[in-house]
Amino acid sequence: MSVVPVATAQRAAELRSELARAQHEYYVLDQPTLSDLDYDRLFRELQAIETEYPSLQTEDSPTHRVGAPVQSAFQSHRHLVRMLSLDNAFDQAELVAFEQSIERVVGDAIHKSGYTVELKIDGAAIALTYRDGVLVTAATRGDGTEGEDVTLNIRTIRDIPLRLRGEGHPPLMEVRGEVYLPFAGFERMNEARVAAGEPVYVNPRNAAAGSMRQLDPSITAQRPLRFFGYAAVLPDGSVPARTQWELLETLSAWGIPVAPHRQRCHTIEEAGAWAHTIEHETRAALGFAIDGGVVKVNAFSVQDELGIRNDRTPRWAVARKFAPDMAVTRLNKIDVNVGRTGVLTPFAVLEPVDVGGATVTYASLHNADQIAAKDLREGDYVQVVRAGDVIPYVLGPVPERRSGHEVPWQIPTACPKCGSPVTRYGDDVASYCTNVACPGRQLEGLVHFASKDAMDIDGLSYARIQQLLDAGLVHDCADLFDVTVAQLTSLERFAQKSAENLVAAIVAAKQQPLSRLLFGLGIRHVGAQAAQLLARHFGSLDAMMTATAQQLGDVRGIGDIIASSVAGYFDDPTARALLEKLRTHGVRFDEPNAVQADGPFTGATIALTGTLPTLSRGEAAALIEKAGGRITSSVSKKTTFVVAGEEAGSKLDKARELGVPVIDEAELLQRAAGGDGAT
Repeated sequence: MSVVPVATAQRAAELRSELARAQHEYYVLDQPTLSDLDYDRLFRELQAIETEYPSLQTEDSPTHRVGAPVQSAFQSHRHLVRMLSLDNAFDQAELVAFEQSIERVVGDAIHKSGYTVELKIDGAAIALTYRDGVLVTAATRGDGTEGEDVTLNIRTIRDIPLRLRGEGHPPLMEVRGEVYLPFAGFERMNEARVAAGEPVYVNPRNAAAGSMRQLDPSITAQRPLRFFGYAAVLPDGSVPARTQWELLETLSAWGIPVAPHRQRCHTIEEAGAWAHTIEHETRAALGFAIDGGVVKVNAFSVQDELGIRNDRTPRWAVARKFAPDMAVTRLNKIDVNVGRTGVLTPFAVLEPVDVGGATVTYASLHNADQIAAKDLREGDYVQVVRAGDVIPYVLGPVPERRSGHEVPWQIPTACPKCGSPVTRYGDDVASYCTNVACPGRQLEGLVHFASKDAMDIDGLSYARIQQLLDAGLVHDCADLFDVTVAQLTSLERFAQKSAENLVAAIVAAKQQPLSRLLFGLGIRHVGAQAAQLLARHFGSLDAMMTATAQQLGDVRGIGDIIASSVAGYFDDPTARALLEKLRTHGVRFDEPNAVQADGPFTGATIALTGTLPTLSRGEAAALIEKAGGRITSSVSKKTTFVVAGEEAGSKLDKARELGVPVIDEAELLQRAAGGDGAT
């Protein structure tokens, strides 16, 4: 037995202590202070020491554990079979080494089996026990053997089935997966917490873990938690499938959500290529956080032969970890952008730092309330993340690194671009410049005006608009219609043909319907749907401009907030001058799909179900709404009639049960044309 150097023994003890502390913060407190990258680095260092000097291994070493002990606030629950963790691979070479370790045990069997690759969801692990297909218990991972019983909380997650679909469910089975928070839900949660004066969550994983462990299930029910399943195990340790791919398909058939982008791979090279694509292309477009992919031997017979290493990790699976999407750097300054609606959006000016393979200098800070809630100060060291967002954002400060020279920040009271007063509207968390003609609104406003869902001016890119502004050719959206081919060809990188095409696209945009113009104007709170509802209801811009806020708010789907914003816009002299300018340029001010005031379906509530012979669902809905009707997604006694096509669903059954009239497409077209018995 080799002699253990004193320094090495001391280092092993330090690592055990540091990793145990980090596990407690991560699993129990849900407040990690050690990054995933640093944790992995320390964990590997301890593994290497214990491999070289086995006598240094202790019973409480983090290398023998998966999680942390359960909290006393919940009842403990023993898992049917121990929940394991995964070893990590950080590049293709380590994936190849993983396969070589498998080949030493099972030989060519691995090549016949192949692999299943899946997203590694950055959430909180959960085990769902189903008895005869009915959910009876849900428990956290805990220490891998026992977890916390959080059944009442898990029952509030809508995409976890309380009863499995289909047939053939084992008498007793534990389904394992991750509870997570989509980015959009996470942002909404934090906005609500800011409004309530509560501290914001640092990241979606912490928020998901904290939500699962609420003592009051009604609080969990308010959180937009989601779930992905990835495994199932029977009491004897077997699996209700022959392969991992078959298991995922079976879980999906039973109603268990399974993560997208999974793939069968015949070789480890294919698995590596999949991981590269996910990390560098797919990851940024996902609506939820991942920290890597998981490569699993596909055949369970081969998995069984490979077994488990050190009672902690399976030999048949490895986590292909991705570059960290979070880093720490200094927040040099908080600056402000002015958006197309006049909203003042603070952003962080950072010391450049590499995050997820990209150099980050700027990051989103959302709004002043979140800056205050996170206690961000100029000069702070901050955590920056690039998970699922093109624009990075700041999670929060690192208070222990403060020197005392950091400076608190407040939203300016005057617009930094034009000096006009800054205001808040009602309970809105954002602050706005009150000047409709603010120069700070020009670029973003023009980009929005020309966008596909607005005036759809092909060729008028962000860079082109910046050129026009820099040259002084445009100051507002109406000026676009004055731009000539000669002016464009005088600018850099504008050939004659591209100039002619752009001018033609601008001229063609004059014929866009009112709904697109209204959306393109960038009125606060008016999205594409609201613009369409208003345009179809009033038919013309002039009719809308003369309407009161109450009349605007009476339009179905338009609430008081949108109505007040639209009325305020039309009352602004600068806005009215812009509209008159657009009128003189011949921009269309009417809506061809306007609702008929006394249409054949006026006052009718109509449901659509099934596939119609010639009309798409969207075309049928547009036909009904133009004729004055309202589309409903459910059937009740108040439903006027149901339009049913082939393979009609539950709406048809409900209509028959309630005695609601049912018609086909032919009768719908006849009634829309003014035939008898329209309503």
